[in-house]
Amino acid sequence: MTTPAAELLVLANIESAYGPIRAVRGVSLKVRRGEIVTVLGSNGAGKSTILKTISGVLAPTRGSVHFKGADITGRDPADIVRRGLVHVPEGREVFPLLSVHDNLMMGGYTRNDRAALQADLGVVYGYFPILKERDRQHAGLLSGGQQQMLAISRALMGSPELVLLDEPSLGLSPKLTREIFEIVIRINRERGTTILLVEQNANMALNVADRGYVLENGRIVMEDTCQRLLEKEDIREFYLGMKDAGVRGERRWKKKMWR
Repeated sequence: MTTPAAELLVLANIESAYGPIRAVRGVSLKVRRGEIVTVLGSNGAGKSTILKTISGVLAPTRGSVHFKGADITGRDPADIVRRGLVHVPEGREVFPLLSVHDNLMMGGYTRNDRAALQADLGVVYGYFPILKERDRQHAGLLSGGQQQMLAISRALMGSPELVLLDEPSLGLSPKLTREIFEIVIRINRERGTTILLVEQNANMALNVADRGYVLENGRIVMEDTCQRLLEKEDIREFYLGMKDAGVRGERRWKKKMWR
């Protein structure tokens, strides 16, 4: 049985809206320490709104968000970052006129441990060597895949306990998508960083994550381990395009990586 101490993030009956439009309707979910949890759903289902509500970008109209046992509902995003929760938004949003190095340093602006910050810089350059090669280049001149690598690395420079990762494969080739997710797995396994993932590539998300929630019209309609979700016929048909096709081999790729 999961103990309360193991629950890093808890959402209880969250409702969020854009003006008169309710985007999230009574969502409750939990993320335990050390997990990768994914939220699946079609475009407009409310997935990104959930992440914005957690990180303080959008204040909920109802419900609560607890992180490490503390109520962070509607708190200032900068305060939430200082508590160890970092949001990598959809679309990367790097600082285009700053260098790669300066973008990374911006990720660690809340930290005072300069030696550890420099050590983490070496770690992220180890994950993404191309960023070290482009260290002094303006971030706006990077390719889309490289900007995604930079956005993830900038988040890691804050030494977060929880990363909210929104659509990391958006606009990327299948090869780059796989490379990004290989690093996401490494970050989780090697650093113990907990990850809440929103991803349109449902097949990849389900094969990377431990547990998943399915969101429809702003409501959670299903939750289970990703292994069980992969075995559900409606998930295979509507999210994977696999009617009566059984479970694909992507999870074998994940297991092979960590033998």
